[in-house]
Amino acid sequence: MTEYLFLVGMSGAGRSSAAAVFEDRGWFVIDNLPPALLGRVGELANQPGGEYERLCLVSGRGGYEGLPELRPAIELLKSSGARVRLLFLEAPDDILVRRFEGNRRRHPVEIEGGVLEAIRRERELLKELREDADVVIDTGELSVHDLRERLVDLLERSDSEGGMDTSVVSFGFKHGLPMDADLVFDCRFLPNPHWVPELRALTGRDEAVREYVLSSADAKALLERLGDLLELVLPAYAREGKSYLSIAVGCTGGQHRSVVMAEEIGAMVRSMGFDPTVHHRDIER
Repeated sequence: MTEYLFLVGMSGAGRSSAAAVFEDRGWFVIDNLPPALLGRVGELANQPGGEYERLCLVSGRGGYEGLPELRPAIELLKSSGARVRLLFLEAPDDILVRRFEGNRRRHPVEIEGGVLEAIRRERELLKELREDADVVIDTGELSVHDLRERLVDLLERSDSEGGMDTSVVSFGFKHGLPMDADLVFDCRFLPNPHWVPELRALTGRDEAVREYVLSSADAKALLERLGDLLELVLPAYAREGKSYLSIAVGCTGGQHRSVVMAEEIGAMVRSMGFDPTVHHRDIER
């Protein structure tokens, strides 16, 4: 049966770059297909001898005339038993504004008040689709190369595992929350290596910092309780058919405590039978 991936998201967040990645990986990419034609495309794709096993449907690049019909069309397709995934590309408003000002393109949402107002209106239009998404990728800090790597990794892991793809990311609250996080844990209450002169220049990847953070009774208690929580929710998410789960761990700057805790949580998740990726978003800042 044909596999479907809907590629949606904010204008300027990288849909064209993402579509090119899927095309390079053997997906048949269709731009701005009216939702009313989705059923007919599905029938053609699933005919005996059909050529298209993987369809990537990109929405929104030409406007949003058919947007109200898109969610019902996706649900109808899911009810047929087909494998359907929804990928949403996101970026902060200020970055989207800079991208539009840099390339001088018109925003597809026609509204008075300039680019920022158009972005805010588009965000409201896409709110429900974002909530429905299997995975949300924040491209604000990603280069085109970084985005390609992230997408290829998602595709390869999904193909090989066929189950729930999990990731753990450390971050610094002063740099903003990861927009694609499903679960967020705050470890700013733990002792901060930043205030230890010999540890300040190191990161949570260094053993001295790891030992300092994990020597705290609070860190041990946090990991113990997180273990209980994750043992409950990870299998439950998997049973419900969730394709992707992103766990975010934050400290102030994203270089010490959150890095240590993300590595520990990654090992914990791995011991539960999953194979998470662990990424440290702000470790080099």
